[in-house]
Amino acid sequence: MPTDVFLQRLDSYDVPGLDAAAARLLELSGCRPARGDRVLVKPNLVAPSNTSLSCTRPEVVRAVCRYLADCGAHALVGDSPAFGTGRIVARACGMDKALAGLPATLVNFTRPRQLRLTQGGSIGVASQALDARFIINVPRFKVHDQMLLTLAVKNFFGCVAGFRKSWAHQVHGEKGTRFESMIMDVCRAMPRSVSLVDGILAMHVSGPAKGRPYELGLLGAAADPVALDTALAAVLGLAPDATPLGCEAGRRGLLREVAYPLASPDAFKTGGFVLPGKLAPIAFQPARFVKGRIRSLCVRLCGGKN
Repeated sequence: MPTDVFLQRLDSYDVPGLDAAAARLLELSGCRPARGDRVLVKPNLVAPSNTSLSCTRPEVVRAVCRYLADCGAHALVGDSPAFGTGRIVARACGMDKALAGLPATLVNFTRPRQLRLTQGGSIGVASQALDARFIINVPRFKVHDQMLLTLAVKNFFGCVAGFRKSWAHQVHGEKGTRFESMIMDVCRAMPRSVSLVDGILAMHVSGPAKGRPYELGLLGAAADPVALDTALAAVLGLAPDATPLGCEAGRRGLLREVAYPLASPDAFKTGGFVLPGKLAPIAFQPARFVKGRIRSLCVRLCGGKN
């Protein structure tokens, strides 16, 4: 049977429209927490720069947490950014203020646990993610200079704790398909989840941190992150296997027929949406790797230990 993906047009982050749309899409996708549940909310908090475009918008995360509050659940909002900690980037983008007054707690991803990888080796994944009873994955719709697009599946890479993400680029980035296989392993290791993508204002031209805004006007959700990514690729007129992660999903037999009970991909105008040209190598140049680690340490020291 086809896998349902729920897409909706939404042209602004204003409430109450955003709250109502997020609640509807989450419920349709099977997110119905019980009173007292603790739910991990996993936004994209990539770095404390250009946060209004590079990170999941605080308004969307607030809408998710309001839905959980209405269900009587408590949200744990966390990520492991490329630079700094989840709390530091959350403060930089205003997420801490957006969540004020809600039963929501900002957490750093720590206590990594080794996850065995399909193509050999292991990677340290935050125990907060592996041990969660349920996850709401909240990516931003963005292009990516190395992976073409960063959507639902790629957002789970943020569950890899701390510097291990940069190290994974170096270890797996020059060895065939090991990098995308590793990301898919992390995604597949996650507990039951629903993904809600923030595509109201997308990022195009370059990414995942320094691109340009594109008014896409899309909010979408699904219980299957691969199916959601398939639908979002279709919005751009791309085949499911047009991205490295889409190819990996195909190799694993994870690509499924998708059904659209609400809006279909052709309901969204994407004229002028610019994808990256030639994809950059996955592995960083040694100087860039070292510079990135120094920058991350500086962000931690300047932003505080939390």
